[in-house]
Parts: sequence; C-alpha cells; structure tokens
Amino acid sequence: MYWPRPSLRAHGRRRTPTSLPTGTTPTPLPPEETVDHHRHGTTRRSRPSRPCRSRRPHARRTPFLAAVTLLLTGLLPLFGGAAPAQAAAEPNLAKNPGFENGLSGWSCSGGSGVVVGAPVHGGSGALKASPAGADNARCGQSVAVRPGSSYTLSAWVQGPYVHLGASGTGTTDVSTWTPSAGTWQQLSTSFTTGPSTTSVTVYTHGWYGQAPYFADDITLTGPGGGEPGEPVPGAPGGLRAGAVTASSVALSWDAVAGATGYNVYRDGTKVASAEGTSATVGGLAASTSYRFEVTATNATGESPRSAAVTATTTAGGDPGPSLPKHAVTGYWQNFSNGATVQKISDVQSQYDIIAVAFADATATPGAVDFRLDPALNYSEAQFKADIAAKQAAGKRVIISIGGERGTVTVNDAASAARFADSVHALMQKYGFDGVDIDLENGLNPTYMTQALRALSAKAGSKLVITMAPQTIDMQSASAGYFRTALNIKDILTVVNMQYYNSGSMNGCDGKVYAQGSVDFLTALACIQLEGGLDPSQVGLGLPASPRAAGGGYVSPSVVNNALDCLAKGTGCGAFKPSKTYPGIRGAMTWSTNWDAAAGNAWSGAVGPHVHGLP
Repeated sequence: MYWPRPSLRAHGRRRTPTSLPTGTTPTPLPPEETVDHHRHGTTRRSRPSRPCRSRRPHARRTPFLAAVTLLLTGLLPLFGGAAPAQAAAEPNLAKNPGFENGLSGWSCSGGSGVVVGAPVHGGSGALKASPAGADNARCGQSVAVRPGSSYTLSAWVQGPYVHLGASGTGTTDVSTWTPSAGTWQQLSTSFTTGPSTTSVTVYTHGWYGQAPYFADDITLTGPGGGEPGEPVPGAPGGLRAGAVTASSVALSWDAVAGATGYNVYRDGTKVASAEGTSATVGGLAASTSYRFEVTATNATGESPRSAAVTATTTAGGDPGPSLPKHAVTGYWQNFSNGATVQKISDVQSQYDIIAVAFADATATPGAVDFRLDPALNYSEAQFKADIAAKQAAGKRVIISIGGERGTVTVNDAASAARFADSVHALMQKYGFDGVDIDLENGLNPTYMTQALRALSAKAGSKLVITMAPQTIDMQSASAGYFRTALNIKDILTVVNMQYYNSGSMNGCDGKVYAQGSVDFLTALACIQLEGGLDPSQVGLGLPASPRAAGGGYVSPSVVNNALDCLAKGTGCGAFKPSKTYPGIRGAMTWSTNWDAAAGNAWSGAVGPHVHGLP
C-alpha cells in the first residue's frame, strides 16, 4: 500500500533575495510557509522592509549664477565661440530593451513572460512576468561587454518584489529590488567586469507565488563588447601547467582581447572548453606525458592554437584514496534557503562523499551544466581549490543531477551521449570525482544505463556513481531506478534512498510501515539488500534536521539503531531481518548546510557510528 506523498518537488533554491544594493542589509521575505523542496524543509519568513536608497542633493544655483550662465551662453556665438555641447548619451547595449519586438533577445524561466500593451512605461510594449510557487519568473539576456569596464544597469518596473540584476560579471554580481511599486519605478545598479569577462547576463525577476510584475525600458550602458563580424581573436599566450596529479593537470593562460571563451586541446584533440583563463583536464593516465594547447574563441571563430606545454602525471593512477568501507554522504547546497551557507571547505569532516547540488538541465536534451550561485559569493577558483583540498584529505566530491529543476531528459541514444559528455566536461572543469543521480521525475533505465556506462568509459574505474531515489522508486526491482541500479551494479558506488517525504510503504516482509521509525528504515532497506544490490551499495538517506524535510525526520540515534539492526542484528524494532549485512555502506543526509544549522548534531552522531561499523 502506498500513501500519496505531498506534491513537494522544487528544491527551493534562492528562497531569499540573491543580493541587495551595496550597503543594504538583507531583509527576510513576506510571511509564508515554504519548503526546502528537494529535501522539503519548512522555514518561515517575515516581510522585508523597503530598502533604504541613498539620495544625493541636487546642485544648487543662485539666481545670479544662473543669469550669468545664461548670458555667457548666449554671447559666446557673437565672439566666435560655441555654446557648450551636451555630452552624447552612451548607447544602450541591451537588445529589444522596450519589448517592442516581443520577447526577442529575452528568455524567461518556465514560459513565465509575455509582452503586453498596457501598462507600458514607453513605446508600445512591456514585459509581464508571472511567478509561480517554484519559479520566480526570471527573464534575462546575455550582453557582450568588455573586460575591466564599468557599466550601469537600470529598468522601469511595476509590481511586488521586482528584482533587477546582472550575473557573470567576473567580479561581484549585483542586484537591486523594490518590495512594492504601485506605479512605474526606476531601479538602477552598477558593476565592473572582471579581467576576462566578455559577456554578462542582465535579468529581472519577481518572487515565488507573488503577483505578476512588469518591466520596461531596460538600459545597460558602458563600453560595448564584441559582436559577430569582429576579427577572430589571437592565440593565447602564457600557457602553463599548474597542479599535477596522477589523473589530472591544471592549466592556465593569459587572457586574449575580444575572446568570449577558450578551447583546450590534449595531444591534438579538444577535451575541454572554458569561459575564463584556466581549466583542469582530468581522466588522465598515471605517469604519462601529455601535450596541451589552447585557443581563443568569439562569435566570429577560433584562434590559432597557442604554443604547446607538456606535463607528466604523477604515479599511482588513483585520483584519491579509496572510499572507506562504511561511508557518509552529504549534499552541499549551491543556493541559500535558510540553512547555513557553506563553502566546500566548511563541509564537516565526517562526510566522505560530498554531493554538490545541483547541476541544471540545459535546453539540449540530456545535457547538463553547473554554475555557482552568485548569492554564495564564492569564486570559481576558490571552489575548485576547495574541492582539491577535500580530495587531498581523502574525500570524494561529486556533482548531483536532480531536484525539481534538474529535470533531465535521457530517453534516446543521442541524449544519453550528451549526458555523458556534459557530466564528464563538468568533472574535468571542476575536478568532480563522479555523479549523483537524483532525478525526482523518473528516468529511462535503458538510456540512463547507457549514459552512465559511457561516462564510466570516459572517466575510468575510479568514477563514483551514487543515486538518491525516492521510496516509491525502490519498491520493486522492475521499477526504473531499481533496474538502472542493477544494470550498472559493477560500476555503482551506493544507492542512498530518501527515507522521508514518503508516506507509508511496504517492507520486504509485505507489511506496511510508516516513515519516521527504525522499522521503516530497516524493512525498506531489506528490499534493496534482498533485491540484488550488494550491501556495500546500500545507504540510508535521512534529513539532518526537522527543518530539512517535510516528513520522515528521525533522530540520529534512530539512524544508528537502523544501521546496527542491518549490520549486527541489534537495535531493531518490530522488524528484524532474517540475516545481517555487515558490509552495508552507511548513511546520507540532506544536507551538510542543514546539519551545520543544527549544530552538526547529525554528522557528529551518525558519522562516528558509521565509521565504527564492523
């Protein structure tokens, strides 16, 4: 018997404003009950006060000074002079800024945007965007800019909780907002681009579940960036090898004027693309010499290749120590939703596998991408360095594919290949050790199997593959998730089923068990243990605190009792398995951030217990 679960799908990214004007204190959001939807935690918010805006006094002119200025301006032509010329206005870099051409140049999340004829601030059209419960109606466009340059962004907006911002600046991404604009109100902010930034994304968005907002006459002023038809950039200079391991080489090079990206070649074959001036090439063999080159690209084409650099990997062939027999997995949140904001370096030492949540689906079926949330103020370089430091400490860091917004379509051979290629590209770019499959909207076992085997062929034998299915997905070996796990059993690391947000489920003895008990954990784990998975491939996934999930939270002592019941036959409730499974892998939690918010109570109790199992 299965009780329907609540319809709680979204993982709840950025449930607070991503950023505020410089000097403005962040304020909480309007009162409402929200859920950390990927792991469904409940938090409460209070209404923000209107941000304080600075006011500069207008220059004062005395009547006498004004009269003299007017007289001199009129007399200058009589003496061969010219009246002072007004400075020419800078061009607007935004395309279709007034929405007179529909949504041309703009992209709105979830189909949330339309162009209307009223109300408008100017011209014949304006943007109307309607947020939903899990979508903030973000509309944006990419604009070409120049590195190391200053820009001013402004827009006229109307409606509740309207945000205006720019991301991908290469320095500090900016955002400003108004809690309520009953009539047209102008928002404005400014930023400076980084030394290699050639494009930024300007955007507007509203707030989850609020009324529609309107935007019009969006302006971005500053030096224009490259456009199609400009010359192909020159070859990069200064290519150099940095940190070298048994399976990877870190590369960096000098920025090229007019470049919007770079391609990295290994022994003549393109192996990576980068937006900035660095990349880490992974998947290499130990004690092997490789030749690297890099090119610069823009809308016109690709430059000649740089001078080559040669690097030799170290001995060993292992990208890091093997996972312990019993391991703890924790999800790290790439967004801020009320839990403690962490960098990878802040993740508690008890976690052996750190799953970075989440990669996003792209417009290309099967392909995924990942970008750090600007709200974290976390540079890509530091993120990569922190991953490397965790790996040096014996941890594995993987990229998680999933959550409500991580709906990835892998349902044919082409999308399976794109999935493998894009995940491998992320592994090379950031240094990830593998992938976590956390698709809450189902998967195709045939083609997901094909995708993961293709990824394994690219990444090698040390690839980490984890899964986080919901309870309904693992009730039977014929279910898609379960079939996929069995299909890749020879390369699968662990399945950490989510024993929460579930309702009641059947155990392996045919009885129905309610979530939130030791019996629920042991009787459902038994299905996987007796259904074909090795004990080392079974873990117990639980929320780190009551705030991290809508239902199914149990205290760390219950998690430990369930592990003891399965591994040693002690600590059981009414259900006791017919045999023990000493090799059971361990436990997982959503999330390291919620764990930190609760004083590390989960990892402090469950971590040592997992590592102490027989």
